[in-house]
Amino acid sequence: MLPISRRTQGLGTENAFVVLGEVNRLLAEGRDIANFCIGQPDFPTPKNVQEAACKAVREGKHGYTPSPGIPGLRAAVARYFTRTRGVAVEPGDVVCGCGGKPFIAYTILSVTDYGAGDEVIYPVPGFPIYDAQIKAHGAVGRPLPLRESRRFSFDMDELKALVNAKTRLLILCSPQNPTGGMLSAQDLRDVAAIVRPFEDLWIYSDEVYSQLYYDEKFRTIAAEEGLLERTVIADSLSKTYAMTGWRLGFAANRKLSPSFERWVTNTDSCPPHPIQWAGIEALDGPQDEPARMAAEFKKRRDRIVAGLNAIEGVSCVNPGGAFYVWPNVSKLCEMTGSADSEVVRQRLLREAGVAVLSDVHFGPRIAGEGQHIRFSYAASIAAIDEGLARLASWAKKNKR
Repeated sequence: MLPISRRTQGLGTENAFVVLGEVNRLLAEGRDIANFCIGQPDFPTPKNVQEAACKAVREGKHGYTPSPGIPGLRAAVARYFTRTRGVAVEPGDVVCGCGGKPFIAYTILSVTDYGAGDEVIYPVPGFPIYDAQIKAHGAVGRPLPLRESRRFSFDMDELKALVNAKTRLLILCSPQNPTGGMLSAQDLRDVAAIVRPFEDLWIYSDEVYSQLYYDEKFRTIAAEEGLLERTVIADSLSKTYAMTGWRLGFAANRKLSPSFERWVTNTDSCPPHPIQWAGIEALDGPQDEPARMAAEFKKRRDRIVAGLNAIEGVSCVNPGGAFYVWPNVSKLCEMTGSADSEVVRQRLLREAGVAVLSDVHFGPRIAGEGQHIRFSYAASIAAIDEGLARLASWAKKNKR
């Protein structure tokens, strides 16, 4: 029998796409589904960005580019990071890739050695690719619980207990997927104080939702004193500019950029040439459309949080950013005789036509934190109202 490696057999996945496949099968069968499972803006990519890509194609910009991206794009990213983060980023610090996701792997590969016992701290619940890539590349994952009582920040004493001489990387995500939580200015100061004494510890700051914040201004750990040189600032065009399928992301760190460049050369060669010109237009062009989208997401957040909190058995913390809510459904599970949030998710899809994700799709449940599901409110107000009505009706009908 031809073997498949244990590493591949054990590789995790992103369950949003698994559930989306299930949703699409039901839609193909003629089912009416209110879909809140995928984190994808429902807005079109801004027209000026579309036109920049078309123009690049018409002008023959079809060939390979330097692996880290064309100079104009690296300069545009450097300006964007400097403008939005308040830190000094130079074009040479920047490497561009096919989306933001590859830089998770590139960073782990660049700062840990396979099987050496190097440790990576990552948030739970969190983007499932963190855990998958840590395991695939032979590092040791150390989950850091996000607490509902802290608005989905983490306890600094718990972080302090995890950091040690073997820690090579701390992964932060703010605004967060899946909770929508944000790290406050005080949180970042506290994290900085904890990590500074550990000279071998890098930080991966996942900031793909950085421009989707609502009540407090977004801040980056890279702006804390002495941390820019050890922080990988990672972002992409997917969420801010409604460009999920265009697959263009970027990361900045002066010391690691040559390593990232080699990894890009070894994997994708370079980002798609015409898309890079669209990226320049997105970052340097008018920002009216991204601002309009962010304002609309805030309206949707307010609508879905109020609606969820009005349903018996559901409670929902008001998230500070991104386009996700993470309602607690512990009481709903009890009310409806559902064993846990995953059973609720399955029943909502099949019995109510509402597609969400459950907490187990984002890491192991945290003891004492209860049961949760995730809604992506990257959907219209009408769709949100319909989904809430179906959930409320299902809860009432199935109440024991």
